[in-house]
Amino acid sequence: MSISRRQSLMALAAAAIVSPSFVRAQPAVPAIRLVVLDVGGTLIEDHGEVPNSMRAAFLGGGVDVSLAEIGEWRGASKRGMVRHFVELRRPPSAGREALIERIYGDFSRRANEAYQDVQPIKGAEDALKRLKQAKLLLATTTGFDRPLNEFIFRHFDWHKYLDAIITSDDVVDGRPSPFMIFRAMEAAHVDRVAEVVAVGDTPLDLQAASNAGVRGIIGVSSGAATAERLSREPHTQILASVAELPDLLRATYGVAL
Repeated sequence: MSISRRQSLMALAAAAIVSPSFVRAQPAVPAIRLVVLDVGGTLIEDHGEVPNSMRAAFLGGGVDVSLAEIGEWRGASKRGMVRHFVELRRPPSAGREALIERIYGDFSRRANEAYQDVQPIKGAEDALKRLKQAKLLLATTTGFDRPLNEFIFRHFDWHKYLDAIITSDDVVDGRPSPFMIFRAMEAAHVDRVAEVVAVGDTPLDLQAASNAGVRGIIGVSSGAATAERLSREPHTQILASVAELPDLLRATYGVAL
């Protein structure tokens, strides 16, 4: 009995349905390896030190920038913020670059003074300890420059928990660009964004994590923004604080803690 070409194709299709050799194995979901954490408002308390210092520095340089305007830049590079508003409010001139440096220097001095008695978010260090004990890689990203960030971490002796410390000095474009997260991945030797969660307290933190395409985009309402405000940004979860992070990673991402 002859078999038509159409019947032959149908037979092959049927075999593909039932034969294990035609079944393509689904890739396993990778384990979380790297947790990228913001600093101000996420690991350390935020009482308005940055916006207050920034506004005073702007006024000292003769540039009037409101706290509301500064608030839209929470989480961004502080040097980038100074440049933005000086260029916005001052016409091009030979002295504009010097003004940017003077305002940024004044801000840095004020911020360093304001953070002399900085306190960690309640439960932050315990969270770092638990995550480290779980053999996770830990990194921080921040809009602070390296000197201020180093002062904070020396104050708390947090270097021992961290595999990468990335600051706004390390990238050309800060948040919401994803480059600090990518630098953290590079420093920690993590190749896949599916193995990364990022945690932060500002809309720009969540935007940067979304732009990076990481698996977990976790907001915390312990800093600059409320949970309601954070919920308007791309996110996977929103927590009250980083203290809840270990339990979330265990329950949602299968991290053994």
